[in-house]
This record gives sequence, C-alpha cells and structure tokens, in this order.
Amino acid sequence: MPTKLLSDCRLYGFIDTAYLENRDAAAVARELIDGGADVIQVRAKKSSHAQRVEIGLKVVSVAAEAEVPVIINDDVDAAFESGADGLHLGQEDWEHLGGRAERAERLANMRIVGLSTHSLEQALRAERDGVDYIGVGPVFPTATKPGTKAVGVELIRKVAEGIKIPFFAIGGITPENVGEVLSAGATRVAVVSALLRTSDVRSATAAFKRRLELAR
Repeated sequence: MPTKLLSDCRLYGFIDTAYLENRDAAAVARELIDGGADVIQVRAKKSSHAQRVEIGLKVVSVAAEAEVPVIINDDVDAAFESGADGLHLGQEDWEHLGGRAERAERLANMRIVGLSTHSLEQALRAERDGVDYIGVGPVFPTATKPGTKAVGVELIRKVAEGIKIPFFAIGGITPENVGEVLSAGATRVAVVSALLRTSDVRSATAAFKRRLELAR
C-alpha cells in the first residue's frame, strides 16, 4: 500500500526510546497515528542495531495500515532491514557517507532521506545535495538535544524564504509556542517530548494537528 506523500505531511512524530519508558512502541505509534501524525521517526540512539530493527518492524507494521511513512534515525541498515520508508541523518553521519556519488549509491533504494540542519547554510547545502526534507532546529532549548544552542524562530523565517524542499521545525516545540513557529513561516513541525511525555498521546497529537490545519 503506498504511503502518503511527504509534501502532504505536516506533523512529524517520534518513537524515541528515551521517552518510551515501559510502553510498547507499536501501541504508542498507533496513538500517534490515531491522533493525526503524518510521519513517524524511530529514534533509538542507545539501542543495538538488532533492537532498532525490531522496533522499526513493529512501527512499520502499524503505520502501513494508515499509509504513514516511517523513518529510521541514523542506522542505514536498520532502515533497509525493517522495511522503513526512509532514513534521517545528522550532519556528521551525512558527511561520513562520503561524497555525492557514494551517498547516492548507499541510499539508492531509500524512498525518503532527511537531514538535520542548524543554519541557513546547512539547509541550502542539504537542498543542493538532494535530500527529500530537512529538520530545522532546535528552535527552542530542549532536553532532547542537551547542550545544543537553540537557533530561534529567525532561522525558521530564513529557511522558509530560502528553500523549496519540505522542512520540519523541531526542538522544544510545545502547544504554547507552536503559534510562534507557524507565524515565522513553518508549515510542518516535528514534536518529541510534548507528545511522548503526555498521559494521552493521541489527544496531544490531535491538538497539534488541529493547530497545523488551522494555520494552512
């Protein structure tokens, strides 16, 4: 079954093992999807490769029913082995893949490739390198990226004016500040703790989705 187009995705959710605690990844993925998440990333930084594949398979199984694309963070092989739709990389991991030809060969069968960016220069370079989307942030200080300086909404304005590929604002986005992010020109947001650290993931996701739809 074909998944939805990236251009139609507005709310990017996460299955982040740092926030799952004892919850089942598939169950949380279902809550995110029921609430309106358009795409889900599996981020399991402290897990083994085998564990990432296992989590990825669970999330892909749930997401496929709803035609929601699944992205694996950092682990290229886990993305292939779990049947995920795409891969998301940080700046260092992107550089480690080599030059353009090497990256193209390594990622040839990956439908979606995303890249984290923290400046306008990085965003423009990512677009030239041919990635399918970028994350821009962290917009606000966040425990998800401790020690990383927030880029602020001004970068969102610059990226919105300067690039054509889809971008997701990310980092410390909450129900209280999402309006500021949208006013700066973002039409897509990626949210981690404000969804996963709630007692009702589905309702929290639905509330974010309503804000995004109203802002379109």
